[in-house]
Amino acid sequence: MTELPTRRLGSQGLEVGGVGLGCMGMSQFYGPGDDRESIATIHRAIDLGVTLFDTAEVYGPFANEKLVGKALEGRRDRVVIATKFGFRIDGSDRVALDSRPEHIRDVAEASLRRLRTDRIDLFYQHRVDPAVPIEDVVGAMSDLVREGKVLYLGLSEAGENTIRRAHAVHPISALQSEYSLWERNLEARIIPLLRELGIGLVPFSPLGRGFLTGTAKRAEEYPESDYRHRDPRFQGANFEANMAAASVVGEIAARKQATPGQIALAWLLHKGSGFVPIPGTKRRTYLEENVAAASVELDGQAMAHLDAVLPPDAVAGERYRPEQMALVDR
Repeated sequence: MTELPTRRLGSQGLEVGGVGLGCMGMSQFYGPGDDRESIATIHRAIDLGVTLFDTAEVYGPFANEKLVGKALEGRRDRVVIATKFGFRIDGSDRVALDSRPEHIRDVAEASLRRLRTDRIDLFYQHRVDPAVPIEDVVGAMSDLVREGKVLYLGLSEAGENTIRRAHAVHPISALQSEYSLWERNLEARIIPLLRELGIGLVPFSPLGRGFLTGTAKRAEEYPESDYRHRDPRFQGANFEANMAAASVVGEIAARKQATPGQIALAWLLHKGSGFVPIPGTKRRTYLEENVAAASVELDGQAMAHLDAVLPPDAVAGERYRPEQMALVDR
């Protein structure tokens, strides 16, 4: 496997390996976890040149940060840890936004303890809180930067107006949002804005939750504890249409002697030099496959073909249930 090249997120000096690792699924949403294999996967990722590890307090909740902190102990200076705040966690299933400045500080302090570190490299607002002006949010985040507890700032699923206002208070290094061959909602307005402001993009769910790897199953085949059991795109006629649409990626992969997932990740990497996808996995085998996507070459013709066969309107169904879509700042 070739060495994983580095990429820059934003204009403030943050550099990471070109493919990151989303750690959420090690603790939540995608079936039972195996901490031993998850830790081995994180260690293998470091060996392969992965440096960006993504977590959040709400994953678990709290369990994922603890797992990541344990796995990275003794390896801290080789990695970039990204975590997120923005929810009030009260032990129930209710989701409530909370980006009050005093809450941000409390979350940061608690995350530092769980992660066993003295600084958070990249600190995201997980979802925009309409009850708190973004200027106040970023002001509180920038206080943490001045104190050395946070190094770089990010936003997640933020819209144009929010990004501009936030960046005017303190430079934003990265936007984390869903973006892939499967979900291209950022192309019309958000990506041009990121390029204008010099902000990097960290696409999550870059493999379309399994559709782009060809491994997706119908919603009812997943246990109720699995996120995909309730995902509109896995249900009924949507599932049939989406499997048919995704099959074209498999056809291209066969010609390239690559896996469909590698084609999907290579497409993202060719879309922008400031894009660093964070495919999630809890197994070393899939990790190695994902990292190898960095060596897959796609010429202009292949990129244009993929754009044409999976246009923005190719996917059937909303990407979230209504209550989750309401949290996306668009």
